Amino acid sequence: MVTGMKNRNIGFWVLHGPGWLLLLYLVYAQAIPSFNYDLGVSMGTQESAERITEIGVAFFHGFAFGDLVLYVPLLALGLIGNGLGRNWGQIVFSAALGITAYWPVVCLAAVVAARGAAGWHLESELPYWIVLPLITLWGLWGLLKITRQSSQSE
Repeated sequence: MVTGMKNRNIGFWVLHGPGWLLLLYLVYAQAIPSFNYDLGVSMGTQESAERITEIGVAFFHGFAFGDLVLYVPLLALGLIGNGLGRNWGQIVFSAALGITAYWPVVCLAAVVAARGAAGWHLESELPYWIVLPLITLWGLWGLLKITRQSSQSE
């Protein structure tokens, strides 16, 4: 079933607007520094190795590689396919939204687990406690929306 422009209600834009912004952010903050970590440090999207140790940099590269080869393509294809109203787009977008709901939980758990650790100095956890749950809720809401959309088209 192909969705026309007339079916692009507020829910569509609440799903797609932040989705495209997140995709741009992932390209900027994860994909580019995955090729040149020092560039990410100079752009302000990554911490220096002196601050997070070589192990921290290694974990960044692991997550960035996963984002580069799996999450970013799924999100891009899902946004395109869902925007075109394709069934495959709903499936791919659902996979990306599942990842979107998952990773902020991991990051927030790491922030909590790192409290008091040597070398861990956040000025404030508050931004993490605001932004990360919002991203998770958006991802879960998107999954619910797409699930409903899929069941209505059957």
